[in-house]
Amino acid sequence: MKLNWAIAVSLLAASRAFGAEVAGVQLAENVQVDGKPLALNGAGLRTRLFFKVYAIALYLPEKKRDAAEVLAQPGPKRIALHMLRDVGADTFSEALVEGLQANLSQSEFQALEPRVKQLEAIMAQVKEAKKGMAIALDWTGGATRVSIDGKPAGEPISGEDFYRALLRIWLGEHPVQDDVKQRLLGG
Repeated sequence: MKLNWAIAVSLLAASRAFGAEVAGVQLAENVQVDGKPLALNGAGLRTRLFFKVYAIALYLPEKKRDAAEVLAQPGPKRIALHMLRDVGADTFSEALVEGLQANLSQSEFQALEPRVKQLEAIMAQVKEAKKGMAIALDWTGGATRVSIDGKPAGEPISGEDFYRALLRIWLGEHPVQDDVKQRLLGG
């Protein structure tokens, strides 16, 4: 009887470590960015036509249900992408640029263009976002840091305006997918 109780407690503890499951990807309930704790705000599935492209999760210092509040919230943040299919670096970068252009004015995009090119260069070094790869886009409070499978990729990208623009890809007025926006906001 004691053994069964111990197993039940262990399983319960293990289940609490995961905050959500999206398309078979277990997403942590909590993560840390620069030593600061973040909680899973929401998670969704990005599809293109009928293909599953990636599971996505948004981590914040404090849960928010309104996109404008998320964009204005100070402190570290994380967008976590878990690839569900292979996507070439060019295709991945083009999708990010399309998402930015859909949610920014032409002048806003032009102001960010050197940093967009920096992100494209990081993705070009990776060559391909492979199925199973974990890509983290972290706002550290000072820069956007890209990590691939837990390892830093490229140099940090300066400017909170750049990170907010990245968030708009999924949370802006013209998100890449409406249901992903709703799910990232806890819907």
